[in-house]
Order: sequence, then C-alpha cells, then structure tokens
Amino acid sequence: MAVDLDALRPGFTDDPYAVLKSLRDAGPVQRVETFGVPMWLVTRYPDVRAALDNPLLSSHGSALAEPLRGHPHFASWWFGDLSDHMMNSDEPDHTRLRRAVSSQLTPRRIAALRPRIEQVAAQLASDFADSGRCDLIADFAAPLPIIVIMELLGVPAVDQENFRYWADVVTGLADGDASSAREETSGYLRDLVTHKRTSGDDDLIGGLARSTGEAALSDSELASLAFLLLVAGYTTAVDLVGNGALALLRHPEQLELLQRSSSLLPGAIEEFLRFDGPASHLLRFATQPLMIGGAQVQAGDVVLLSLASAEHDGNRYPRADQLNIERADRQHLAFGHGIHFCLGAPLARLEGEVAFRTLLGRCAGLALDTSQPLSWRVSLGSRGLRGLPVTFRTKPSMPLDEQATIKVPKPL
Repeated sequence: MAVDLDALRPGFTDDPYAVLKSLRDAGPVQRVETFGVPMWLVTRYPDVRAALDNPLLSSHGSALAEPLRGHPHFASWWFGDLSDHMMNSDEPDHTRLRRAVSSQLTPRRIAALRPRIEQVAAQLASDFADSGRCDLIADFAAPLPIIVIMELLGVPAVDQENFRYWADVVTGLADGDASSAREETSGYLRDLVTHKRTSGDDDLIGGLARSTGEAALSDSELASLAFLLLVAGYTTAVDLVGNGALALLRHPEQLELLQRSSSLLPGAIEEFLRFDGPASHLLRFATQPLMIGGAQVQAGDVVLLSLASAEHDGNRYPRADQLNIERADRQHLAFGHGIHFCLGAPLARLEGEVAFRTLLGRCAGLALDTSQPLSWRVSLGSRGLRGLPVTFRTKPSMPLDEQATIKVPKPL
C-alpha cells in the first residue's frame, strides 16, 4: 500500500527526515502517493545517484503517462508556456540548451559578480544591524539573490519591484495568486526577450538573445530559461542561507566553531547543502520498464528521487543526521548529478559564502527568536523557510562608501 505523503503534512513539511528515514530503512524504493499521484520513491544514496544519470528516466513531459499530463502539478511545470528549458529536456536538446547557457554563464562572469554581491549583502546587513533583530529570510536571504538575478537577467530598475513580487508569489515566499503571478511573469519575460534581441545590453539574456548558430535560442526557450534561472536560482540561494542559518542555530557548537575559524566556511556551505539542502526531491518519468533498487518500474511511471533521504543515508555518511561543518566527504547530491548537474551551482555557492561571511561578521550572539513560529513552504521539489526570526548583538562595521549604497527593491 502506498504511503500518502500529503496526509503526513504539516509534519512532513516541517521535518521530513524522520519519515524519510523510516521509508529508507524499509527499503531502497517505496510506493508513495502525493498530489493524488502514485510514485516510486527512491530513498538511498547509491540508487538516487544512479537514477540521476539513468537515460531511461526522462526529464521531459512526453515520457509522462497520458492520464497525468493534465494534472495541475505536471501541467504547469512540464506543459506550461515557460516549460521549454533544459531542466525539462533530454538529449540532444539538453546539450544544445546547456551549451548555449554555458557560453554566457561562464566561471569568469560568475566570479566577476563577487564585488556586487558583497556590496548588496553589506547594505542589507547595515539596514537591520542596529535593530538587534531581523527576519533573516525577508531582510537578507531573499533580497540578496533576487537583486543579483534581476541584474544578471537585465531586468530594468523600474520593473524590479513588480518582478520581485511575482517571483515571491510564484516561489511561495509570499502569499498571492500563483497562477496570476506566473502569467504576469510569462508576459513580462517574453517582452523582455523581444527587447533584448535588439537592445545590445551586456547581460545574460541580452547575450543569449544575440547568439547565432547552434547557440541560437527561440523566444520560447529564452523566456523559459529566464524563468528557470529566476525560480531555481532564487529559491536555491534563499534556502541555502535560510536552512544553513537554522542548522547553525540548532547546533550552537557548530556556529561557535565557524565563528572562530572563517576558513571553515567553504566546507560549511557544502555541509549545509547536504544536511538540509534547497532541493529535496526530483521527478523523473520512466521511458521503458526498468529495475530500481529491486522494484519493477513500468514505462510512464513517475519516479521521485529523494535527495533529502539520500543525503541522510547513514551507509553513505557517518552520523548523517548530525551537522558537521568539518565533514570531509563533500560528494553530496544537492546540485544533482549527471547531465542535469546545476549550472548555477558556482553562483549559489558564491552567494552563500558572501551571505554567511557578512552575517557572521555583523552579528554576534546570533540566536533563534522562539517567540515566533517557523513556517516552511509546502513544496515537493524544494525545502525552505518563509521566515526565520533571529536576535543578535551588532558588531561594528566599516562605513559603506556612499557610492556603494543601493536601493533594495521591496515586494509590493
């Protein structure tokens, strides 16, 4: 009998790891149901890693069984007007799309963003530093990456408040009509692509819009790519900072260790990604009958790859349920594996490093404000907080250069 994951909410949303442990202990593949759809849940690290690289498991909606294609969850992501991107594609389209993006989202371009990310993080921290308390999501973890993404995509300053509002609603960071926000986002991105075709702007979408030959993308592909960067790039960074900060607050000895030695920060980022990473589950669709972990999967079946479960597999990581920022094994699956390994991983790591360096540099005695309950976004694919109230003592900081002061776009 399938385990109904929806029936286990809100507990499964707030803390999925106990449920996933019981399912993992019961076997490598379990029959579950969510959104009213039966799925195969893959729970253990070796099987999840192998499945991520298995060509018989498709990311394209055409492999989904026909009766499920009209299901609201699948229809919006795989068959909507912003679904024509590389996360939903298989070979050979995937390689074509990935090469096009890679030609613009280069390591040099990402590295060049560091001064701007540091500038934004410093300004955000200065805005709340004197108060001794803040919501780390609303005041820091969310505005930092959305500013970076909007500038990377080339969203004009005059449009940024609207754009951030749509992004917050679409990703579940704010309440609102998600369907309407997605429609507004779609129309805006299509207009933006049209503008970038002739603008000569030196941003990511502008560069892709002018690409020719194999790197040339259609309007639909460009708009879908921009949407993918918005959704995946935004929530990944927000959740890396939010989930990582909460993990430190719940493991004060690890927080103290990191505060004593900032050289541990790169390793800490990797441990945050493993311990409570932004991506919790990925969906795949079987194109042919195959065996996974002893289970017979039929063509058209939905396979749910549990990254969250795999990253807590005790046979892969000693004391997997403990946060250890000095952990030597950093071969986690937080950014995927195989052809779909996240192209934005270097940017997410950079944003995470700058965010934590800035936060720990300005805030001493960081503590969870227990007077307010934590709230998690309900999502199958990602895991993140909607708010993280904290208190702290302010550390002195060098004053910002007046020219570095920025206007942070707020959600409407």
